[in-house]
Amino acid sequence: QVQLVESGGGLVQPGGSLRLSCAASGSIFSFNAMGWFRQAPGKQRELVATITVGGRTTYADSVKGRFTISRDNAKNTMYLQMNSLKPEDTAVYYCSATRIPNDYWGQGTQVTVSS
Repeated sequence: QVQLVESGGGLVQPGGSLRLSCAASGSIFSFNAMGWFRQAPGKQRELVATITVGGRTTYADSVKGRFTISRDNAKNTMYLQMNSLKPEDTAVYYCSATRIPNDYWGQGTQVTVSS
């Protein structure tokens, strides 16, 4: 059973930074890809960033240049460094992992950007 646990969310002022972590219960090297998604109130869940087992990354246009996804295989943890945060980044952020053919999800962590 794969478990993903997010942490690092909170309240931050516009322009501030947060780093989210996603800790997996087993080796993340076994995942084909991992990613971060977010869901704002009244909106659909959207992709934020992904990283493959080989380290290839992709980003949503809305976060390019501000967010950085990374993974530490030794710590079985994935990260999302979020800089220059905007109020529109406010959402619940979810960690996801794919081990073909299955997808796994964390419980989410709230990020609120407000003055």
